Amino acid sequence: MKDRGVLTVVSGFAGSGKGTIMKELLSRYDNYALSISATTRAPRPGEEHGKHYFFVGREEFEEMIRKDELLEYARYVENYYGTPRKYVEEMLGSGKDVILEIETQGALLVREKLPDTLLLFISPPSVQEIYNRLKKRGTETEENIRQRMTRAVTEAELAEQYDYLIINDDLEECIKQVHETIQAAHFRMDRSMEQLKKLQSEFAQYIKQ
Repeated sequence: MKDRGVLTVVSGFAGSGKGTIMKELLSRYDNYALSISATTRAPRPGEEHGKHYFFVGREEFEEMIRKDELLEYARYVENYYGTPRKYVEEMLGSGKDVILEIETQGALLVREKLPDTLLLFISPPSVQEIYNRLKKRGTETEENIRQRMTRAVTEAELAEQYDYLIINDDLEECIKQVHETIQAAHFRMDRSMEQLKKLQSEFAQYIKQ
């Protein structure tokens, strides 16, 4: 029987490099799958249904909400975005370690529905470094940076509920730490109770002999 995969939610401050880390994990290891979100927005040029997003109509999305078919969802401007439970469960059942990159509030909603979800929070080594990375992008106005930094205060508070904080100071080291943390989660006791119960039963039989 194939070991069930680990669902890992990765969050982090703007500029933490979490997107780069996810891409590297997917390219280096074949046991990972990236969770695909459903959305009501129209596909952009080059985007494919079932690869980049599951593109659905508003009525279909709202029906998914009513049927509790989403692990989490949110509405941005006029469109819905959410994580379909069915796709995630299928990937986990096939043995894939599924990575879901979402913000902190959504991550905690996923944990409510799937309690064995692993929550990882990625951060640069300091607040100054967060600012420096946002500034270096060259695409953010000072006002946008200020808004992101302000939102980071709330994210830092919610991060207390995560399982691990991983500092992205050295990208290669960070990728290694994220990978090893996810793989170690396969052996958590709450995932190994069936094997432990089997050993306990065998000990009981041994003592009786």
